[in-house]
Amino acid sequence: MQAVYSILIYFIVPLALLRLLWRSRRAPAYRERWAERIGLFPRQRRAQMQSEIWVHAVSVGEVQAAQPLIRHLLSAEPPRSVMVTTTTPTGARRLHELFGDRVKHCYTPLDAPGIMRRFLDAVAPKLVLVLETEVWPNMLLTCEIKGVPVILANARLSARSARGYARFRSFAATVMKRFAVIAAQTDDDAGRFEDLGVPSDRIAVTGSIKFDIRLPASLPDQAEVMRRGWGCNRPVWVAASTHEGEDEPVLAAHGLILARYPGALLVLVPRHPERFDRVASLVQRQGFSLARRSQGQMVTPRTQVYLGDTMGELTAMLAAADAAFIGGSLVPIGGHNALEAAAVGIPVAIGSEVFNFAAITELLVREGAAVQVDGAETLAACMMGWLGDATERTRIGENGLRVVERNRGAIDRLLRLVEDQLERARRV
Repeated sequence: MQAVYSILIYFIVPLALLRLLWRSRRAPAYRERWAERIGLFPRQRRAQMQSEIWVHAVSVGEVQAAQPLIRHLLSAEPPRSVMVTTTTPTGARRLHELFGDRVKHCYTPLDAPGIMRRFLDAVAPKLVLVLETEVWPNMLLTCEIKGVPVILANARLSARSARGYARFRSFAATVMKRFAVIAAQTDDDAGRFEDLGVPSDRIAVTGSIKFDIRLPASLPDQAEVMRRGWGCNRPVWVAASTHEGEDEPVLAAHGLILARYPGALLVLVPRHPERFDRVASLVQRQGFSLARRSQGQMVTPRTQVYLGDTMGELTAMLAAADAAFIGGSLVPIGGHNALEAAAVGIPVAIGSEVFNFAAITELLVREGAAVQVDGAETLAACMMGWLGDATERTRIGENGLRVVERNRGAIDRLLRLVEDQLERARRV
């Protein structure tokens, strides 16, 4: 089965490169450094790539979640050299904003045997950390051959994904057993990995590192300045990380909110930069007055939608708002991390399509820190209730803060596993 998979990957490589070219029409950064994705590096670049630890974080969300882990590795004595791979340019940009040149970056190599061998020869890691659900059979096999342990960190396996893997149970079990450790987020995740054939002594339940949010000390000041610019005495809600097909119901909900609160402001933050212009056009076609963050346009009392079309400012926008909706959850994307909003103490609405964040969503809803909605009308009703009741907003926000605080500690548990694997690698 491994051979069949490898043959398929080699057929997919040209298609993957064509897809990058296609995506570069709207996001030119996809056209840059494409050779890295097939393991080709200039000699000078190759000499600079060696790193003790390779961390793979797909995009912005994983980079954000891995931030405290990477900071710890960089602050160790002596500091660890870290290579971080991302699949998307937005992830690469966020990584540079957070760490500058303190970490090395490369675009994720495609999982073909020859490509992966070239990449691992260039980086020569002592340990690989893969975030969440990225399972690459050839990367794992090549690491096993080279004697490099791989940790699946912050691992989650939804019931839906487990059913998919179960269709290839023998191959899935062979692949999963190549992880030195699977650091699962929950007992349910751990049970699903065990059902796939992973030995229980290779699974540890560490919790989700996404609870270990470290907000910058300057955040309250940033949020205060932002809120003054929007207007302190008007209702403000954020629709964060929206995807194609979600902006329409969000704007429909805002239309209903404006009927009750004419001064309300929606801060709309699309997930992907290549959608910024399209979403701006949609807002204007729908008849809303628009200001864009990227163009430095001022928010006036007549502004109805403020487009958050910049990177790295979502946390400040959430902290400056009264309530938030977390996108990727009204369309079958699987949701996004609602903990960032909970950590700044505002109430959260989430759609029903949250299979990637099922445990976190269930916990927030159970603890009274979030509400699930199923479309424009229920989203509008939820927001109107919160925007009109400061006491209720505060109560729900405080529930969210307690949830985040109670569940911290996953980073420390994960770091113990990392240090244990590094110590074992040193002894070999």
